Amino acid sequence: MKQDQARVADAQPENWVDTHAPAWVRPFARLARLDRPIGWWLLLLPCWWSVALASEGWPSLVLLLLFFIGAVAMRGSGCTWNDIVDRDIDAAVARTRSRPLPSGAVTLRGALAFLVLQCLIGLGVLLSFNSFAILLGFSSLILVAIYPFMKRITYWPQFVLGLAFNWGALLGWAAVHGSLSAAPLLLYLGAVAWTIGYDTIYAHQDKEDDALIGVKSTALKFGETTQKWLWFFYGIALIAFAGAGAAAGLGPFFYPVLAVGAALLVWQIVTLDIDDPARCLRLFRSNRDFGLLLFVAIVAGQVA
Repeated sequence: MKQDQARVADAQPENWVDTHAPAWVRPFARLARLDRPIGWWLLLLPCWWSVALASEGWPSLVLLLLFFIGAVAMRGSGCTWNDIVDRDIDAAVARTRSRPLPSGAVTLRGALAFLVLQCLIGLGVLLSFNSFAILLGFSSLILVAIYPFMKRITYWPQFVLGLAFNWGALLGWAAVHGSLSAAPLLLYLGAVAWTIGYDTIYAHQDKEDDALIGVKSTALKFGETTQKWLWFFYGIALIAFAGAGAAAGLGPFFYPVLAVGAALLVWQIVTLDIDDPARCLRLFRSNRDFGLLLFVAIVAGQVA
């Protein structure tokens, strides 16, 4: 199979998997979404927020590195599991039919073996934490397991994704303190609302195919009122993030940097065109920048 024929439809052109990875690695790297790093960024950043929020001064570089390794592995395993469950649906959707399983680039047996390997890497990271964090980490597996089925039964799969995808907002704090408190709970609430917002934008890319095959999403539920809902969910997110900073006793430099992040979310809402898939994808990807801004805001609030 030629390289340009194998490239997944919504991957960025000239990504490192297509240009530098060995040919035998590419199908598995695509299965783990390594050609689309936005996914592991969005999984990693709540972990980094939480570690920074729990720290006194600069966050531990060791913990940040461990969460980076864990996020890449668990993002990959989550995508692999999602693609195993959704392989028939993906074959019927224009944007996803080029993925490794529906295209035949990876067999079901190969995908299952790759899933186990990635889970073992994630397990290795988790076992390096304290016992409370280990138990908390294991408790997220139910959400991860059920998420791919939610689009079949509810118009709110983005809510379940938010619950699963932002577990790191709790886990980072637990890895530092061995407990939870109001600050990480508010951080988690904000992250869930944020995810509902950005994944609704993302889901507008597939709404026509989803409607035809009977897959549900908040994009279909909100429709033309999507921008109003984004004001609601992004508003909740920003209030909760500010509350988390206050609960953790962050210094005054936290708030102006958070305000810059808020401006980025406002820009997403006011420039959204739900009928322009390319625009939706660009706005979705900009949430990495929001996440980095929030991380900088938390660190600034701790050290300045």
